[in-house]
Amino acid sequence: MKILALESSAVAASAALCEDERLIAQTFQHSGLTHSRTLLPMAAELLERCGTPLGEVDLIAVAAGPGSFTGLRIGVSTAKGLAWPEDKPCAGVSTLEAMAWSLVHTGLTIVPVMDARRGQVYNALFDSDGEGLQRLSPDRAIGAEKLAEELAALKKPMVLVGDGAQLCLPLFRERGLPVRLAPPHLLMQSAWGVARGALELARRGELTDAAGLVPEYHRLSQAERERLAREQQEQGREGTPHE
Repeated sequence: MKILALESSAVAASAALCEDERLIAQTFQHSGLTHSRTLLPMAAELLERCGTPLGEVDLIAVAAGPGSFTGLRIGVSTAKGLAWPEDKPCAGVSTLEAMAWSLVHTGLTIVPVMDARRGQVYNALFDSDGEGLQRLSPDRAIGAEKLAEELAALKKPMVLVGDGAQLCLPLFRERGLPVRLAPPHLLMQSAWGVARGALELARRGELTDAAGLVPEYHRLSQAERERLAREQQEQGREGTPHE
């Protein structure tokens, strides 16, 4: 199965072409340009350099969340645009699981962490056995202190990965947790991990189509939080007895 995978959930963007577990080619860009300018050209150039027309791709995969709201929307929209004309199947892959696949060879407990702002990180926990992953927790937004408490209870060697790893590492080491940082070339999100996660979804029969592909934000956006706060304020005023 040939998989075209896209990753735009954080500050870097990448695209990969894989055949089952085998990586054929990958391109990665961390240039400061917006993903709306880089992601689709990266994917198109990747296919051209590999001599693989889009028609020969069996599955379009994308990091569907959590992550940057704007980055996720760009990635999912790009995947939809590539899949829709030929009604190709799609895979919306957990960004956190995709990061864990890059470290499956370690045999350690893998702790993906992404900066979620407001004192939280996006996180999930996985055990690895050198070949596969076992999920230990759902994708969630969690405070770093709370996460440190969970990791202390595991009492296992762990590896941190993701753009929130550097934020969490000092706290975790201060707590005496047996954690280490993923090497620099594996620290950031990559499209290969998205492709590997998509392959698992395909094997489980959990693919979707372009219409069904949606971002998974795992938290309300700032605009939605502000709107809810305004609505609650207005409801509070309406419920106040008039003199």
